[in-house]
Amino acid sequence: MNKAAALAGILLMLLAFVHQTAAAEDGKRPEKPMVLRISDRKVISFDRMIKEISGADIVLVGESHSSDADHRAELAIIKALHASVTPLALGLEMFSSGSQRELDGWVTGDIPLESFLKVYYDNWDMPWRLYSGILLFARQVRMPVFGLNLPSEISNKVFRHGFGSLSPAEKKELPSGVTCTVDEEYKRYIKEMYSFHAGMGGRSFYDFCQAQMLWDSVMARNITENLKRSPGMKMVVLAGMGHAWKRGIPAQIRNISDYRYVVVLPAMPDGRAVDEITSADADYVLLSPE
Repeated sequence: MNKAAALAGILLMLLAFVHQTAAAEDGKRPEKPMVLRISDRKVISFDRMIKEISGADIVLVGESHSSDADHRAELAIIKALHASVTPLALGLEMFSSGSQRELDGWVTGDIPLESFLKVYYDNWDMPWRLYSGILLFARQVRMPVFGLNLPSEISNKVFRHGFGSLSPAEKKELPSGVTCTVDEEYKRYIKEMYSFHAGMGGRSFYDFCQAQMLWDSVMARNITENLKRSPGMKMVVLAGMGHAWKRGIPAQIRNISDYRYVVVLPAMPDGRAVDEITSADADYVLLSPE
């Protein structure tokens, strides 16, 4: 990294720190983070970002699943877009498409919290408190919520034994031609993720990569199909950073549709420095106060 780039990165962090410190001096947690706009490397306000992304058909927001700060930022984005974009829907990696009836019932108020919690934990293993604000707000304003993911039994099967292990009936319900053909940057990221799981079940890297690509492809398909069923509707998509960055779900959306999308990340999935992120990765990066 050259000195100019390093100094630029330091300046961005200082600007974010000044904003956050001012809020702290007022005795408040800053509700809206400052934002790095990748196209011109400028630090802009959260409200400015919302104005710029409100014209997109799909806003993909990446997260670290266990991060309270990421979920607060997601809720702030959803609320701000809801105030300016109608109709707006929410797409979630955290639920499979097989739970759509229960998600519909949650939004309409027909399913009580106690019953919905069982549905939530059948789909996801993160604590409810992390996502409660987002899902309660969707219920409050009756925002459509769509489950985007595969049934866990199918993804687990591919993880362990590859796409070829699926039955003809299972394959029929999935996108065809799923392979581990990805650009080198995304393959490097998948290899890093594989290194954390390589000792589990003896799965090969190729099977692991196929599962990742299947996940991206299915979520992209479910996003676009739900939008097609409701012309004029726009969607905020919440997914892990490895899926949300442009080489993940967005690349698959681009392969099957003309929908305009933008990507907002709290950080890169491999932890690279802010000043190394390019427009091939994301459109905006939130400069988190934490």
